[in-house]
Amino acid sequence: MSTAAPHLAPVSGAPFRVAIVAASYNERLIDGLLGRVREGLLAAGVKTSNLTVVRVPGSNEIPFAAHQIARRKKPDAVIALGVIIRGDTRHYELIGDAVTHALQNVSIATERPVINGVVVAENDAQAVARCIGPVNRGVEFARAALAMAALRRQLLK
Repeated sequence: MSTAAPHLAPVSGAPFRVAIVAASYNERLIDGLLGRVREGLLAAGVKTSNLTVVRVPGSNEIPFAAHQIARRKKPDAVIALGVIIRGDTRHYELIGDAVTHALQNVSIATERPVINGVVVAENDAQAVARCIGPVNRGVEFARAALAMAALRRQLLK
């Protein structure tokens, strides 16, 4: 597992609106990841009133909701949260690939940064480490969203 997170310059979240689309499947892990994302955004200055959280059944449903929110609510960034754990079949690979490609398409089509916070893990231990364990992916996703929101504003000038 890589623990070499990028060193991003701090970004004040005060001017930004962020939407989070979180799957409900693997709820304990998602709730932990969502809590860490919120913690990272609030610590950076994002106002609670500028956060929108939407829950969907599973990771496969995230791109649709992300697209609708990006088009209609026009947040400065969208963070997609899901947890896909390897089972006895290749289903986890298929869903992981499909969601990744769909989220890229959402970002390009809506011209809004979409952070892929869908954790694809080989086993429960990897998922726990990344969602509620020692690797704080939630804060990483929050920082990435703010960095991209700031970059988008800069490029629009």
